[in-house]
Amino acid sequence: MLRLLIWAALIAAGVWFWRKYKASLQAPKKPADPGAQPMVRCAHCGVHLPRDRALSKQQQWFCSQEHLQQGPQAPR
Repeated sequence: MLRLLIWAALIAAGVWFWRKYKASLQAPKKPADPGAQPMVRCAHCGVHLPRDRALSKQQQWFCSQEHLQQGPQAPR
C-alpha cells in the first residue's frame, strides 16, 4: 500500500512539473515598450519633455519658442 502511495505521489509530481515546464515555454515574451521616447530637460525652466517635441539650439533643449529666445537660465 505504501508503494502505491509513493508511486502516485511521484507521478503527480512529474505531471505537475511537466505542466509547469510547458507553461513556461509557451508564456509570451513581453516586448520592450516601443512607446518610450528619450526625454530632455529644458535649459531655461528645467521641465522634462520628449525629445521630438523639444527645440534645440547649440546642443541645448528648450520646451517652447519663448524659452528658446530667452536662452538658458543661470544655474541657481
